[in-house]
Amino acid sequence: MKFAIPMLNGQITAHFGHCEKFAVVETKDNQVINEEMLTPPVHQPGVYPRFLADQGVEVIIAGGMGQQAQNLFAQNNIKVYMGVASGTSKELVENYLNNQLDTGDNLCTH
Repeated sequence: MKFAIPMLNGQITAHFGHCEKFAVVETKDNQVINEEMLTPPVHQPGVYPRFLADQGVEVIIAGGMGQQAQNLFAQNNIKVYMGVASGTSKELVENYLNNQLDTGDNLCTH
């Protein structure tokens, strides 16, 4: 399974569209087998969801994101978990794999 997490200064960022990097984490048999930090393309509406779909991402873990991004992920059968307030990419993926990911309300206000 392949995850993407919007990152800022080594931590998940509250706003999907304001990240400096995407941590793309690959797992197999409930273990992290690879992680890479990808610099996103220039931010325009709809660009990040296409970029991550092209990377083969299946799950997004985010603080929050706008409705258009949510819709584009849904159209590409990519699951989105929002309301995650803090953590490193490895911590968050491990929490997901152990059914301990702490989600909540969308932290994005647009």
